[in-house]
Amino acid sequence: MEASQFKSNQYVKFCPGCGDHAINMALQKAMAQIGIPPHQTVVISGIGCSSRMPHYINTYGFNTIHGRGGAIATGVKTSHPELSVWQMTGDGDCLAIGGNHFIHEIRRNVDLNICLFNNRIYGLTKGQYSPTSPKGFVSKSSPFGTVERPFIPAELVLGARGTFFARTLDVDMPTTVECMVAGHQHKGASVIECLVNCVIFNNGTHSWISDRELRAEHSIILRHGEKMIFGKQKDKGLALDYSQGVIPQIIIVPADDPRVLVHDATLQDPTLHRMLALMGQDTTSSSQLPIALGIIRNVDTETYDFAVNEQIHQVRQKSAVQTFDQLTTTLEQWEL
Repeated sequence: MEASQFKSNQYVKFCPGCGDHAINMALQKAMAQIGIPPHQTVVISGIGCSSRMPHYINTYGFNTIHGRGGAIATGVKTSHPELSVWQMTGDGDCLAIGGNHFIHEIRRNVDLNICLFNNRIYGLTKGQYSPTSPKGFVSKSSPFGTVERPFIPAELVLGARGTFFARTLDVDMPTTVECMVAGHQHKGASVIECLVNCVIFNNGTHSWISDRELRAEHSIILRHGEKMIFGKQKDKGLALDYSQGVIPQIIIVPADDPRVLVHDATLQDPTLHRMLALMGQDTTSSSQLPIALGIIRNVDTETYDFAVNEQIHQVRQKSAVQTFDQLTTTLEQWEL
């Protein structure tokens, strides 16, 4: 299939330079690679800049209310498990008013593909701080700097027993497409955190990794089965240091050090995945650990939608009542 088949006829209204343009194009490319036709695909969103996506993708779509995309997506996938269901959401829509729906669709492991656009700002409402804005961030709603500690989406996903988490950059389309395709192949709730730039209200929020000159030293793309090596010269690796106490720490070692870790995204125990996902989140830290991009966790377990439909099937098999007519004519009745 061609990416153009998933491009709608609607004019794209993202601001010029907005990172959402790249995610829109990446999603079209990913859907073409996946090969499921538009009429068997649904894109669901809440409210926000990212939530315009159902208008720009040539599939079935539903632009719901603020924070409720997850509830609608859960219902669509559970009632129609044959559909490919995508949820487009942002750091405000998903992690503030929609936070409760988000953690439960993760906990239930609904077979959804969730793209979480993280620009660390409320863009559509013109520049208020969001749940992922760093502490001290000055915005229209925090003129003296926010006093709140931000959510780290990966930490929230893993805390809710998430089975798939990936992170990517708006300026790295190949990795974004790769993560989206893998997220769809995963059976369960797949969360792809897309680090995007808001050129109007939070320009350069990810510049320490999105800048081409800085990216190789400040980030590492994790791939299952490959050594954790990064740097402009591919001369650095990640290893575990057990010398600081009971809890090991991730450290940087030379790339040829035998201690360099090989990434295993399928580990059932999320401890190492959490450590990797939290790297590079504190840009003021002296540890200089790179931020992890790519597929960090990819674990198989039963999905909510399968379990619900299997339960319905089993109950129907044992029940004498199979239709609504049978329900109204064969059981005890009352006349009013």
